Amino acid sequence: MGCNFYTMNGVHIGKRSAAGKYCFNCDITLCKDGVEKIHYCESKWYEKCPLCGMSPEKESLKESSVGRELGFNKIPQITIGVRSCSSFTWSKNPEILKNKRKIKNEYGDIYDIKVFKKMLQSYPIHYYHSIGVEFS
Repeated sequence: MGCNFYTMNGVHIGKRSAAGKYCFNCDITLCKDGVEKIHYCESKWYEKCPLCGMSPEKESLKESSVGRELGFNKIPQITIGVRSCSSFTWSKNPEILKNKRKIKNEYGDIYDIKVFKKMLQSYPIHYYHSIGVEFS
């Protein structure tokens, strides 16, 4: 589950995905196997932040990263406390954004580049291993 993003001329930039619980206060995933294994089904998860002990916030589909991918959550990522988060897997070098004014997602939603970059900054996990790889 995720959402692909493109330049206005259709070049795939990358994919946003729900990435499980994350402690924004401590800057750490609650995935016991680390950020490398967040998207693996067999991963185990801490019930609380392993550093500060804070419990995750209760989230509905209107607030969660899963809800974001399903289209129910339209609010920006909240970046305090322990809550669900999104990751972004780059298919192109982020430099591709340098001279862009607008970005679109696979559903046709169009974002001003400043709004898109701010959105990206709120996602704590970025993967760069797929740069140059065609995927969706």
